[in-house]
Order: sequence, then C-alpha cells, then structure tokens
Amino acid sequence: MQKEVAATIGFFDGVHSGHRFLIRQLRELADSAGLPATVITFRQHPQSVLQAGFQPELLCTLDERISLLSSLDIDYCYLIDFSKELSQLNAQTFISEILRKRLNVKQLLIGYDHRFGKNRAEGFPEYVKYGREYGLKVVQALELQGIHVSSTLIRNKLVEGNLEEANQLLSYNYNLEGKVIEGNKLGREIGFPTANIEINDKNKVIPKEGIYAAWVHVGTAKYQGMAYIGRRPTVVSNGEQRIEVHILNFSNEIYGETIRLEFVKFLREDKTFGSLAELKEQLIKDKENILSIFKSIDYSF
Repeated sequence: MQKEVAATIGFFDGVHSGHRFLIRQLRELADSAGLPATVITFRQHPQSVLQAGFQPELLCTLDERISLLSSLDIDYCYLIDFSKELSQLNAQTFISEILRKRLNVKQLLIGYDHRFGKNRAEGFPEYVKYGREYGLKVVQALELQGIHVSSTLIRNKLVEGNLEEANQLLSYNYNLEGKVIEGNKLGREIGFPTANIEINDKNKVIPKEGIYAAWVHVGTAKYQGMAYIGRRPTVVSNGEQRIEVHILNFSNEIYGETIRLEFVKFLREDKTFGSLAELKEQLIKDKENILSIFKSIDYSF
C-alpha cells in the first residue's frame, strides 16, 4: 500500500491565488504531521460528466493545471477520473472507500467552502465525523482575507476586459495556446502581419474582444506582441471570431507551429474603421502604446 498522505481535494481550475493559499496551508499541515503534501484533482470537470452537452469554460487545460500544481510546494498530485458512479457516492462512502482505502489519506484539508459527496448534501461537521470513524483527521482551511477568489470571478473578469484584475487573482498572466494557421494575409498589406491562432482547447475562456499587449512564446523564445481578439468588422461583416497576434521584431515563418499568448494588458475594444488607412493609423498608435506598456510592466506576481 502507498504511504499515508496529507491531502486536499478539488478541481482547481486556474490554480489561482485562492488555491495557492489553500496549498500553503496544506504544506504546513503535512509538515506538522510528517506526511507528504498531496493534491487530489479530477481529470474531467464534474459538470461535464453530470450534464449531457455541458461545455465547461476553463481557465486552464488539464496539462496546464497539472503543470501549475506541480510548480507549487507539494509532494504528489493524484489525478482521478470523475464518473457518474463516483458522483453517486455519499460523503461517508467517498471518505472511507476513495480517500482512506484507495488513496491512503491520513489528514484531509477541506477548503472553507468545499463540499463533496452525492448532491453535496453534507458539510464539514459530517466530514469530521466520518473521518474520525475511519482514522482520518479532517481540518478546515482558512479563507484568503480580502476579496473572495473563485474561478467564476476570474472568468467574469476576463470576459469583461478586466485583464489586470484577472491576472492578479490568478497570480500569473492568463494564457491561450494554439497552432498558427493560414489567414487572408491582409495584415501584411498594411504593414502589420499577424499570426492567426487556432486555439488547442475550445473549452478555454476567451478574453473580451479587443487589442492586448501580450508576450508571445514561440518555442523557447519570448517576444512582445500586439494580440487581437475580434471579428475584423472593418473588413468583414458578421465574421467569425479570430485570434491573431502581430509579433514585434519578428519575421520568421511559423505556420503549423504551436505558440502561446500570455496576456499582459487590455489596450482597447475592437471597433470599425472607415477604411484600411484609418485602421493602419490606429494600429500604429496601438503599437506605440504596446511598447510603452512593456516598458512599464509590473512584475510583482
């Protein structure tokens, strides 16, 4: 049997500052008990299993979530499949059969507002009682003081254009990753060639349409970029949403490559211009503003 562990459990979408506060408490709990600090998370979003056709709006992909968790001060990350059968287990059975017997959890840290078990019907007092029955100590985490941090709040900030607030709540810059695909090359005609990006995970939250300062990760290199999310209203009517980036001081051919956008600051909303000349004039101003943003970036998080 694997060794006993101190653990916390959740979906941890975004691995945001609230999650990080919880995991710091887990580290303290684990160290005081002489146990490995372990995060238990689910491969699938629970609602995507429970509701047919549900499309989650995620802050990070599974690979990103694992990478973010692995960067924190934990010893193990257990990934379990969320299934309909699992959702039917009441809290007592989940504690006894999954946490205690299967995962050998000795101490369990519960987020201050976290519930599990069928219909999330029971809460912390019941968890303590069931844990005691099976030799498992259950401890409730403290809440991060100040603003209540949640994945839902961060999603809302992103779609409202409050990128800087979202990044502060995440404790890192929001990312989108995708493959560079062929566009109509209109940007080249006006001096602003762009890489058109097909996002890898369609369930990831797309920030508000507009212009952004963004770091562009190409392979192991990082470049300053002017990212665009929108429907190109100046040249197309009722167009589909596009994600493009003009990479500053860059001329390499990267069709077919996967690149990552790291959103730094929201510059302005998308708008319709009377001509391509007007659009170009605005893009020149945007580029100047983007360069100023990169010169004054706050690297405090």
